[in-house]
Amino acid sequence: MEADALAVPGAGNSGRPAGAPLGNEPLGDLGLAGDHAAIWSYDFEAETLSWLPGLENLLGGGTLSEAEIESRLADLVAPLTSGTRTSPPWREFELEQSFRNPAGEIRWVRLRARTIGDDNGSSGLLGIATDVTDVRENRQALEDLTDRYRLLVELSPDAVCVHEAGVVTYVNRAALTALGASSTAELIGRPIMDFVADESLPALLDRIASLHRQGASTVPADTVMLRLDGTKYLVQSISVRTTWEGRPAFQVIMRDISAQKAAEATLRYQAALISHVSDAIIATSGSGVVTSWNPAAENVYGWTAGEAIGRTVSELVGAALDPETVLRRRGGVMQTTHRHRNGSTLAIRISAAEMNDGFVLVCADETARRRAEQHYSTVVASLDEGVVVIGPGGLIESANPAACRIIGVGHDDLIGVPCVTLELYDEQGRIPPARMPSVVTRRTGATLTGLVLRLRRPAGDDVWISLTSRLLTPEDPSAEAVVASFTDITERRAIGERLAHEATHDPLTELANRTLVLDSLAEALSGAGRAELTTLLFIDLDKFKVINDSLGHSVGDKVLRIAGERLRRGIGENDLVGRLGGDEFVVVTAEITEPDEIKALAEHLREALTEPITVNGRQLHIDASIGIVTAANDDTRTAEDLLRDADVAMYQAKTLGRARYEFFDVELRERMQRRLRMEQDLRDALQNEELWTAYQPVVDIESGEMVAVEALLRWKHPAHGTISPAEFIPLAEESDLINLIGKYVLRTTTREIARRREQLGIDLNLKVNLSARQLDDPHLVAGVQDALKTTGLPPHALTLEVTESALMRDQAAAAEVLTSLRDLGVSLAIDDFGTGYSSLAQLQRLPLDTLKIDRTFVTGIAESRDAAAIVKSIIAMAHAVDLIVVAEGVEDEEQLTVLRELHCDQAQGFHLGRPAPPDELFGAAG
Repeated sequence: MEADALAVPGAGNSGRPAGAPLGNEPLGDLGLAGDHAAIWSYDFEAETLSWLPGLENLLGGGTLSEAEIESRLADLVAPLTSGTRTSPPWREFELEQSFRNPAGEIRWVRLRARTIGDDNGSSGLLGIATDVTDVRENRQALEDLTDRYRLLVELSPDAVCVHEAGVVTYVNRAALTALGASSTAELIGRPIMDFVADESLPALLDRIASLHRQGASTVPADTVMLRLDGTKYLVQSISVRTTWEGRPAFQVIMRDISAQKAAEATLRYQAALISHVSDAIIATSGSGVVTSWNPAAENVYGWTAGEAIGRTVSELVGAALDPETVLRRRGGVMQTTHRHRNGSTLAIRISAAEMNDGFVLVCADETARRRAEQHYSTVVASLDEGVVVIGPGGLIESANPAACRIIGVGHDDLIGVPCVTLELYDEQGRIPPARMPSVVTRRTGATLTGLVLRLRRPAGDDVWISLTSRLLTPEDPSAEAVVASFTDITERRAIGERLAHEATHDPLTELANRTLVLDSLAEALSGAGRAELTTLLFIDLDKFKVINDSLGHSVGDKVLRIAGERLRRGIGENDLVGRLGGDEFVVVTAEITEPDEIKALAEHLREALTEPITVNGRQLHIDASIGIVTAANDDTRTAEDLLRDADVAMYQAKTLGRARYEFFDVELRERMQRRLRMEQDLRDALQNEELWTAYQPVVDIESGEMVAVEALLRWKHPAHGTISPAEFIPLAEESDLINLIGKYVLRTTTREIARRREQLGIDLNLKVNLSARQLDDPHLVAGVQDALKTTGLPPHALTLEVTESALMRDQAAAAEVLTSLRDLGVSLAIDDFGTGYSSLAQLQRLPLDTLKIDRTFVTGIAESRDAAAIVKSIIAMAHAVDLIVVAEGVEDEEQLTVLRELHCDQAQGFHLGRPAPPDELFGAAG
């Protein structure tokens, strides 16, 4: 644009007429002239300024001369005119400048300019000056307001945060502290929900969802917040919908109300306390008019709060009551008597305190307590238990009548006496610590209960007392007063000593009983002073059962007392003799250490016991089997262990023939333990089907045919394999198992043989053994009958075999049982004949059908003429009474030949057939 195309009002520096037309060049988007804007230009070559009318108004009004206008304009555009000369055409620039107008006001003008020229470069500036004073003032005010708001938010004691789309974008200092953060980095960018407890989330989300427009806010609500360390705290929060950098967001203001809530809870607690305490709490004005009357006051005095408020306190409590007098003259506390509304007397303790506008009185009703104290005094006075109170100085301050009676002095002589002057001794005759337990209680505060002490009375006699010592006021140990209570246990102690003796001694012999024996033995086996060797002798009287059963228990008791006395005389002074029960005695000694000495002691005791005993004119003889066990000082066995081992040794002595002693060894114990284990395993064998039956053929000697089978029980142990019948049958006979096993064998074998007889069409007899214990079973006959009926085996096909020794044990009882069995139709046999002491005459009285010669006679029959003669005699005697004779243990053909020549009826043995399972036996026979 040409420089002369712009005209300015007046002559100006350009010398052109003012108001000359600008030309056809558009101003573009630099703005238009107006009341607050004016157009100007600058020629780079001529370094002259030009302007259009209106600039004078912008710069200060019409009072400015052209020169002043030019000077001011030059100052304002100087940064542009000096810095844009080298800029290419059509570059835009903008600048805000301040100036002071003629009235002295600071004004602001915005200068926007564009370089003008051609391809050869810029020739000048064309610009617009705009008055922006008002805009800038408004913007400054807005910035000031924003700054003040920022400071207000930043320094607010309430926590403030802004979250956009659920993510924290701003937090103030209070929020940092409240959430336990050390910097904004720990919070900015995290979900706002991370800091809200689960129980408050649903309600918070509902409140935020209700804010639909800018500036909308929620009502204050309680919210549980979460700190960074996970702890919770309570706030009152308000959410406001706002914007953050032009995007929708929410501002949350949070006020921590934890302390406020705690204070409110405290106030509620205090109000509830006043409402629920048992003491009457009364507030009055300065003149004594009631202004507050709690529920307890209603209960104590009988007046309701509505009736009491506004009346004088003296009128309500039934006595003169001046709060100021209580407060000033009585130290704030006094004991007095009031009256209930109904006229009854009340024992009251009053505490007074002054308030700003009156007084508060706490009236504690002690009527019941004082009545209880009176009752307590009466009760204590009537107790049989002595009660004394010992003051801090150790002097007896009070004593009830029972205490005076037990101690043996009058009341006046006891009060004021030092407690340590009482003569007390413990059970060992020693003076207790500090002479008196009350001294220990006073010094330590500890309660001593049930101390048994001996009290020496002034008269010189003793009484035993059980004493308890405790602080009179445990809640205030510094008071140091002690109450001691005690009872006279002299008679009870004497009874207890008798009972203790009876509890540890056998009432029949007055010897130590099992308890005392074990205790004494345990004491001997423990402690530093343990003897080099401790010996225990377990003594069981032989033949005592015969005496007891034949002559009666009274004679048996006398024999036991005499035996016990002989044992007592036969031991050393420090030895112990005891009776365990029945005819079992024990001797414990630690005085002898050599085996020969122990043997000598055992023989000495046996000799003492075998001396004839005269009872009721009858001379009786007993002997003893003794088991001996010794324990060196390094032996770890217990008293029970030693007693058990001695019992095992005694049992071995009886097994080996009685009237002897045996020392215990580990192998003996192991045999006994195996015996016990096997007995238990045998019980389980029945249930686990470990028992089975083998059958051994019984052959007719003339024809050679199998006419019967003998059922022989077998046991296959899961761990030990096959167990010999010689081991487990005696175990069964010594316990109750033999009857159970007998029923099992009878039931299974009768079923098996009945089935084989029917399948094979043979007339085969079954032989089953009965033990002596089974003959004593009252259910034996019924069991046999039931087995035959259930299995279908004909009675004549069953032979029950009983040993000779079992029949001879009690012939009358055996004959009765055998007769009942014979009535069922079964056959009966006597087994192992020749090993007992039976005679043919005795056998004739029993209902027998078969006689079985023991294998010991058959073994040497082919080599020994004497053996053959004995067997021949047995066969002849048996045939004389119509008994079938069966020879057992036939091992070879020579034995069978001799038996045939002797006219023996039947035989069995390994030569004729070994015991075998039924399938194997009958399969071979078929």
